[in-house]
Amino acid sequence: MTEGNLVAALRAKDKEALSYLYDKYGAALYGAALRIIQDEEITQEVIQDVFLKIWDKIGLYNENKGRLFTWMLNLTRNAAIDKVRSKEIKRSAKTDRMESSVYTIDLQNSTEMSVDGIGLKALISELDPDQQFVLQKVYFEGFSHSELSEEYDIPLGTVKSRLRSALKHLRRKVRD
Repeated sequence: MTEGNLVAALRAKDKEALSYLYDKYGAALYGAALRIIQDEEITQEVIQDVFLKIWDKIGLYNENKGRLFTWMLNLTRNAAIDKVRSKEIKRSAKTDRMESSVYTIDLQNSTEMSVDGIGLKALISELDPDQQFVLQKVYFEGFSHSELSEEYDIPLGTVKSRLRSALKHLRRKVRD
């Protein structure tokens, strides 16, 4: 199914299109949210909410501004960050949790395969190393621009311009 057909089917409220969307992108979005939230159970809740939001707000998606995956990744990232900043998470962070390393490693591998399956790794590898670094930290590891600037001692303006340049380059490649 092409991206245009998928978007049209989602706008027509076709439940099979939502199922297809989940099968194709669910693991990648889950992996992105898990990197930010770092709790599997809460991540599952957030992903469920994200897919409901996609279903409800697909009319707001503008294909001229970017790809569907990018739009969904931004929704996921924002939902995950909002959840981490919520009072619920801050309370639960006070208690220690055991994490399942094997499951996390397996999930990361499946997420990498999903991201690679849509050709994202190849596109990102064409960026210069500084742009790759900023893109990786912001979109896949959940850093905000200011957090990345502070953590790695990169001026905030430089972070933003590298990210903007990277996204412009990716958009040009995708449209070609």
